[in-house]
Amino acid sequence: MHVLRSNVSAQWKLFSQWILSAATVGSASRLKGRVSESSQVGESLSADCDWLMSAVTPGQGGVAFSSNMAATSTPCPTVPTTELTGSQWDGIVLVTDDPSKLDGSLEVLKEAIQTYKEVDSGADGLAVVIPLPSLPAKRLIYACTGPVTRDIDDVRRFYDAAEKGVKRALKAGCKSPLLVCPAHFAYEHPRGVAVWGALHALYVPMEIRQDVPDRATKVRQLGVWAATEEAANKIAKRTEALESGRIVARDIGGSDPECMAAQRVVEYLEEKFKDTPIKMRVTSNQDELVEKYPLLAAVNRCARAVPRHQGRVIHLEYTGEGEVDKTLLLVGKGITYDTGGADIKAGGVMAGMHRDKCGAAAVAGFFQVLNAFRPKKLRVLGMLAMVRNSVGADSYVADELITSRAGVRVRVGNTDAEGRMAMTDPLCEMKERALKETNPELFTIATLTGHAIRAMGPNYSIILDNGPARKLQTAQQMQQVGHEFADPFEISTLRREDFDFVRAPSEYEDVLQCNNQPSSATPRGHQFPAAFMMRSSGLDKHGCDSANPLPYSHMDIAGSSGPFPGIPTGAPIIAMAAKYIYPRL
Repeated sequence: MHVLRSNVSAQWKLFSQWILSAATVGSASRLKGRVSESSQVGESLSADCDWLMSAVTPGQGGVAFSSNMAATSTPCPTVPTTELTGSQWDGIVLVTDDPSKLDGSLEVLKEAIQTYKEVDSGADGLAVVIPLPSLPAKRLIYACTGPVTRDIDDVRRFYDAAEKGVKRALKAGCKSPLLVCPAHFAYEHPRGVAVWGALHALYVPMEIRQDVPDRATKVRQLGVWAATEEAANKIAKRTEALESGRIVARDIGGSDPECMAAQRVVEYLEEKFKDTPIKMRVTSNQDELVEKYPLLAAVNRCARAVPRHQGRVIHLEYTGEGEVDKTLLLVGKGITYDTGGADIKAGGVMAGMHRDKCGAAAVAGFFQVLNAFRPKKLRVLGMLAMVRNSVGADSYVADELITSRAGVRVRVGNTDAEGRMAMTDPLCEMKERALKETNPELFTIATLTGHAIRAMGPNYSIILDNGPARKLQTAQQMQQVGHEFADPFEISTLRREDFDFVRAPSEYEDVLQCNNQPSSATPRGHQFPAAFMMRSSGLDKHGCDSANPLPYSHMDIAGSSGPFPGIPTGAPIIAMAAKYIYPRL
């Protein structure tokens, strides 16, 4: 920074921009030292450095934290109604497979569609805007689901149509749309699913909400119609509560690697869960991470040198009223950015790797749903393994031997297999805690492998059970509720070959972390990572043949977490809530 010596005033703006972008106490401190060396700069600039240092302390997570960052619960208020005639609506979004079946108060919508089809017979395949002069809304956005009763159809038809319809309403200029989705004989929850589709279209990224206030919301409100007041209230209340969790997941999972670096996630959740039943603590001491979570600390080793990138383990806890009869223990992968490490993601495949924290984001979002519903007799423990897989002189590398929290010697095979490294020691801690809990079930949730997308496609979560979880039929039940609530799962199975794959190849180690090929090019590439985590955490000692069997299910959400570019989905929050929260309401 010797340029400051010759032209202080001209360089001050660049200086302040640089130090704020650096956002580390160390950078500010070093720069202050260089400023002090120059007699031309004087005391005032040195004092400004003091101010900047206070602005970038680790407790502030870099740039100053905005308390508004975590304030949004839903994209807009959801307003239940049984009427189409309200003057507050400026557009009606109709989601249905067959408008000819509309009756009662919806008859007016059927007539408008029939008139429109006289001039456009292709309306069923599109979201179209139809004049509606007989109602105050003045316009109808007809979003046809298409067929919904064939073998290949499921309730996502309603989700997709509602999303498409609301996007068309926005283009038409609607600011207070009313969503109308009649009940359907083939599905139990089409209206709630349609509301989630609409709210997905109305989500505004956190960076936009903070930095561009004029674009903080897309609409003033979203009306939710049902035939009865009770049904309308129930749909609006439940969908809004669950959507608040999906927003948390989208905010954390979708935001850029600086905006949602580990400490920034801490601050966001501290604000979100302040004065709520959710208890939160954070392991932030870097030496403590090495001691308690050595595999995670290996991934964190390179990023540790940059204070704003340093790893954190976030602990969340919820205990509902009454005597607890079920305990969930959730571990989420929170890789704030994945360069691949020393096995670097070359050839342009690194873009989008800020989404590698969507597993931890889903766990955080599930806790927000717990906060919203507050189910009784349920206890949930969560651990968010927040770490950045950076590359540099202090990167961990293949061939290293690292002893896990469970005392298992791990041979690193590929630094781009960092997610399983980050989750394994927290999973071990959860195993230790599960032995003292009531009726425990353990989960890991992660955007873990490209193989998951190769195997099942881009829209499906994968779940696989250990023996005790298989006895509970956890995977089958998750698949069923996911099918009912438009949060679909495919089931995979752990086999002996998965454990054979990670077996120690020599006497130096107990287990092999990974091969040196991409998961998408490896047979059973999304199954064997679960075997590694079980083996390295000691969870493999708690199978069906154990005196203390522990049900464990691994979820790979690499496909279902959402597209990039695009908006994260919040999967698998809806299915988790449907299975573990809804029955308690």
